[in-house]
Amino acid sequence: IFFRCKMAEPATKRPRLVQEREFLFSSESVNEGHPDKLCDQVSDSVLDACLAQDPLSKVACETAVKDNMVMVLGEITTQAKLDYEAIVRTAVRNIGFDSFVDALDSVDSKGLNCDDCEVLVRINKQSPDIAGGVHVGRDEIDVGAGDQGIMFGYATDETESTMPLTHYLATRLGKTLTEVRKDGTLWWLRPDGKTQVTIKYKQCADGAVEPLMIHTILISTQHCEPGKRKKGEEIKGYTGPDADEVAPSMEQMNELMVQHVVIRTLQNITLKNGQPALSIFDRNTCHLHMNPSQKFIIGGPQGDAGLTGRKIIIDTYGGWGAHGGGAFSGKDPTKVDRSAAYITRQIAKSIVVSKLARRALVQLSYAIGV
Repeated sequence: IFFRCKMAEPATKRPRLVQEREFLFSSESVNEGHPDKLCDQVSDSVLDACLAQDPLSKVACETAVKDNMVMVLGEITTQAKLDYEAIVRTAVRNIGFDSFVDALDSVDSKGLNCDDCEVLVRINKQSPDIAGGVHVGRDEIDVGAGDQGIMFGYATDETESTMPLTHYLATRLGKTLTEVRKDGTLWWLRPDGKTQVTIKYKQCADGAVEPLMIHTILISTQHCEPGKRKKGEEIKGYTGPDADEVAPSMEQMNELMVQHVVIRTLQNITLKNGQPALSIFDRNTCHLHMNPSQKFIIGGPQGDAGLTGRKIIIDTYGGWGAHGGGAFSGKDPTKVDRSAAYITRQIAKSIVVSKLARRALVQLSYAIGV
């Protein structure tokens, strides 16, 4: 057998790895009041309560919601003493769901009421078969994986955070929507909502991607009745001097979202060149869609049923990289769907930050108990 070896050529003479091109890519995200994300947060609230009292708790908690009902179900083995109903109501209240009217034409209903919603609990202990294979009789450092599975971590140098810009922007838009709702800037917003971002990219010869321009920004967010609802009616218990202030028209709401959500978010995201994301946004050419359905008063679980684990792409990289299919919420660290996904992200991020690569995708795989 003969091998031919050739000295490495200078970088300027190396053949291109891929063909340079321009393409569009989109990612979406949801607000904390989206029914599926509401379920994620309830599941994690149960997990947090378990771990606060018993760090060795084994938790696999799912949540389902529809109308004025929240159900938690799953397998939990813990020494913690839990008031599941109180945990659920607190999580729902913190998100902002405090009114429910059983009528789809109601302008008063936000979709769920933290004070009088039905709370169902269907939780058993962890299977002894799983416990025996994962942690029983083992040292803490020798705990096995809670299940088989594949997990991925991804990082890219297109943003300071090493997250893909489409995903990062969509998620930050949702975060800003929540902030301006809760701080009273846009008090007429309600908890449910979704965002979506499309960006025009250049794929470089070395496989890296560079954002060129923001092509589309879409926001669909729940709101109170335009032009009629008063601030004192919308915000439970509010008696300030502007309690009689009336919500703006739909057209005014859309413009205020551009100014207080879109522009504000773009100013606070830094690209790898040190410039704000606002530098690749042109309102004259960007396709802006603010509440394109024209009306989004009924929302939350009244508008759609929700389940834990249905927003796994939003929880990771917005369609970039890869995903093994496992959700994060309501799972203790022995569930590698969560813990392994976190460590692969850290590995990928370290590779990019260390400039060993401009993009990195890391995979781990597990067998139960191993």
